[in-house]
Amino acid sequence: MMKKNFVIALLTVLLAVTSCSFTTKKFDPDSDKDKVLIELITYVLEQGHFDLRQMDDDFSEDVFNEFIQNLDPLKRHFLQADYEEFAAYKHELDNQIKNKDLSFFEMVYNRHLIRVEESEAFYKEILEKPFNFEENESINTDYESLSYAKNNAELKERWRKILKFNTLGIFYDNYETQLQETEEASTEKEEVELKSLAELEEEARTTTKESMETYFETSKDLERKDWFSMYINTFVSQFDPHTNYFAPRDKERFDVSMSGKLEGIGARLQKERDHVKIMEVISGGPAWRGDEIEVGDVIQKVRQEDEVDAVNIGGMRLDDAVDLIKGPKGTKVFLTVKKVDGSIEEIEITRDIVEIEETYAKTALVEKDGISYGVINLPKFYFDMQDYNQRNAATDIKKEIIRLKEREAEGLVLDLRNNGGGSLSTVVDIAGLFIEKGPVVQVKDKENNRDVLKDKDPLILWEGPLVILVNELSASASEILAAAMQDYERAIVIGSKQTYGKGTVQNVSDLNRWMRQSNFGDMGALKVTTQKFYRINGGSTQLKGVESDVVVADRYSYIDIGERDYKNPLPWDQIDPAKYKKWEGYHNLEKVVESSTKRMKKNQHLALIDENAKWIKNQRDVEEYSLNFETFKAENEEIDEKAKKYKKLNEYTTSLDYISLPYEEKLIEQDSALGDKRERWHKNLKKDVYVEEAIYVLEDLRKQTKAYKLANAK
Repeated sequence: MMKKNFVIALLTVLLAVTSCSFTTKKFDPDSDKDKVLIELITYVLEQGHFDLRQMDDDFSEDVFNEFIQNLDPLKRHFLQADYEEFAAYKHELDNQIKNKDLSFFEMVYNRHLIRVEESEAFYKEILEKPFNFEENESINTDYESLSYAKNNAELKERWRKILKFNTLGIFYDNYETQLQETEEASTEKEEVELKSLAELEEEARTTTKESMETYFETSKDLERKDWFSMYINTFVSQFDPHTNYFAPRDKERFDVSMSGKLEGIGARLQKERDHVKIMEVISGGPAWRGDEIEVGDVIQKVRQEDEVDAVNIGGMRLDDAVDLIKGPKGTKVFLTVKKVDGSIEEIEITRDIVEIEETYAKTALVEKDGISYGVINLPKFYFDMQDYNQRNAATDIKKEIIRLKEREAEGLVLDLRNNGGGSLSTVVDIAGLFIEKGPVVQVKDKENNRDVLKDKDPLILWEGPLVILVNELSASASEILAAAMQDYERAIVIGSKQTYGKGTVQNVSDLNRWMRQSNFGDMGALKVTTQKFYRINGGSTQLKGVESDVVVADRYSYIDIGERDYKNPLPWDQIDPAKYKKWEGYHNLEKVVESSTKRMKKNQHLALIDENAKWIKNQRDVEEYSLNFETFKAENEEIDEKAKKYKKLNEYTTSLDYISLPYEEKLIEQDSALGDKRERWHKNLKKDVYVEEAIYVLEDLRKQTKAYKLANAK
């Protein structure tokens, strides 16, 4: 489940920008809001879900197991007696959901509060005394297979092992750091004050204690509505992995993630103890322009421009503090800030639209043998959910291509690695930049109605060679674009054996729009899987993803992180192909693919990456760890020794140099932070074997194009 949550966190969903017809529903105005929410969500699912799963005993058991596991994944809170009491509801939750009965949730939620409070006492008591790292004992981290503790004594012992394991890891790191510092000091003939093992253990235990304090403070910050949202999501996610409920605040975050824009001061905040600290000042935002806020500053009070008194945010939930600080463009907020140097100031900031630059496409120019090539990295298919005509991935890619043409680039790499998706409309628009006109993707709804989304513009903006880079985390919209370019034989796809394998379409439905009366307040939104999409050749990307033309090893090669790793994905199928005409701009595509494949097989760096991927898989499978320092140390030294050969992966470098386009160089003159980010990106590109091969392929494609043949015909 932790792995599943990790994948969900890494992936942005594919959205269809469509308007859906709906029928409003009347609810009892005197009813409980949570009960109305369950009824409303059930109603919307019945109306719109692509393949509605039957709510029966199996469904109930899945909801039960997942909710209990999400609440207590390490089994360090609930007792066996709790679980047995909960298990009476294992096959009743389908009926409870249908009847708007919240008794199971209320019981588990309240019991969880009690057990967390008891666990807090455990960790405080355990961390008061030093750990004995000479004892021969071990810990198994396969918590999913672990049984629940029978009593508090057994649970406390479980906590002791978990805390000891965490502390041992920190202790070992501190021990190794001191050894390294001693060796360096010896080389420089300097003296270094050594800490005893007891002092190192106390330091490590203090670090563990601080970590646990943060954990429990974060848990206390969660309100009942947060846990109820988790319960709702456990229920709706049983229909498929990408159907999710967004509480009002979560919907705001989702909108920001999709558009890359927010209205506020332009700073990332984090709660530490009872303080709200500045963790990052977003380049180009109001706080950055004012140059008075810096990383490490602590915000103590917040005052609005139309108010006299400031609100003390000490001890406030981070979300509530953020709500006070952010606000509409053009409004002012006054922050009482304790600066890094200890001084206290009230700082006035005028809020504005903040663009999160990491969301957007970025371009680099590279030259090889006197020929220029472009590399465009697209992190996601972003768009403004309120207004598609605002900045989006398609308009940005178009601008970047025009700029590359001005620099006489003769080949283009479109990097979609780790791109989890986004707007379906932007995919169609981007595909249209590379083809004359025609179908890009097929979409089918639950009634088996098929729609073919087409590029209708005969203009081709980029006629040159095209390579698309993908990996196992290229999902949804990325897979549509890669598949379309592959089916048209417009581009060569380089990357993993297959992409993520998400071939479903979601619509985000504002739940408030389904209600005839709105006296319940904001009900949030539901992201529902309403369609499946298919390649223009008729095949689905669901589960199977897109197979690369040139398959190369990467660090994810042996780790299950795709759609197929979920328990309840929708199945693969296929429909009739659409009518389309393949690209005729290349002379011999097969030869280019064959040449690239041969190069990759001979590449020793890629062979080492593949070996490293297998080793990573083996390390992830280890579940038993010693809590004896000498044994732990020996095991880690063995790991470090094996890992030494893989350090060469960081030493790899190419002969290629990457630079920003002229317009961006002007921006960098005004923004050193942007300059630092681009310098790091260019440095990584120089070490990137996949981009290097993409440039080689562009070079081969350029030689195989009809234009090249005609220009060099004798």
